[in-house]
Amino acid sequence: MTDLRLAIWDVDGTLVDSRAVIQACMETAFRDCGLQPPEYDATRRIVGLSLAAGIAQLAPPDLGRGRLEHLVDTYRHAFTRLRADPALHEPMYDGALAVLDLLKQDGWRLAIATGKTHRGLDGLFAKHDIKFYFDTVWCADDGPGKPHPFMVEQSMRALGCVPAQSLMIGDAIHDIAMGRAAGVRSLGVSWGFGRAEELQDAGADEVHHDFRTLTDSLIAFASA
Repeated sequence: MTDLRLAIWDVDGTLVDSRAVIQACMETAFRDCGLQPPEYDATRRIVGLSLAAGIAQLAPPDLGRGRLEHLVDTYRHAFTRLRADPALHEPMYDGALAVLDLLKQDGWRLAIATGKTHRGLDGLFAKHDIKFYFDTVWCADDGPGKPHPFMVEQSMRALGCVPAQSLMIGDAIHDIAMGRAAGVRSLGVSWGFGRAEELQDAGADEVHHDFRTLTDSLIAFASA
C-alpha cells in the first residue's frame, strides 16, 4: 500500500452551513402543498438522504405517490428561489477552507459524497469556489443514496484507494452508516445536523467539535 490518502466529505452541515436554507425551504414546500411544515428537529434527521427519501419520511404516511412527488418538486423550486435570498445564505464553516487547502497541499485525494443532486451541488459551487479541491464527486442522482456504501465505494474506485487509505467525514448518522458499510474509518462532526451522541451511537470512530481537532486527526491518519 502506498502513502495515498483519501478524505471523502459530506457537504451540508459538514463543509457548508445550510441549516437555515434547508429548513426554510422545507417549511415553504410543505405550506405551499397545504401541509403542516416539519419542525427543525425532524428536518435535521433526514438531511443526508436523497431528497425524495428524506421528504417521504417527513410527509404524512397517507399522502400518496402523486402528492409526494409534487411535494418534492415544490421543495426543489423553493430551494432555487430561496437560496438567492441574501438573508438565507449558506456560508462555509470557519476552518473548512483551511483544512481543504492543507489536505490538497499535502497530496491527499479529496472526494464529495452528498445527498444533493449534481444540479444542487453545482449551485453551491457557484457560490463557493471549492470545486477544484475535489478529485471526484458523487451525488444522490448517481446511484443508491446514503446510507448505502455506493458513493464511498465509487470514490475509492475512481481514485485507486482502498478502505484502509480512506476516511468518511460527515455530520449525519447517514454519513457514518455509509462509511461503516464501505469499511472505511468514519469521522463525525457535531456542528451540523447531527448531534454528537447520535453520531457516537451510529458508530463514528471519532466525533469532532471543531476543525482544529479534526485537522489533527487527519494529520495523524496520514502519518500512521
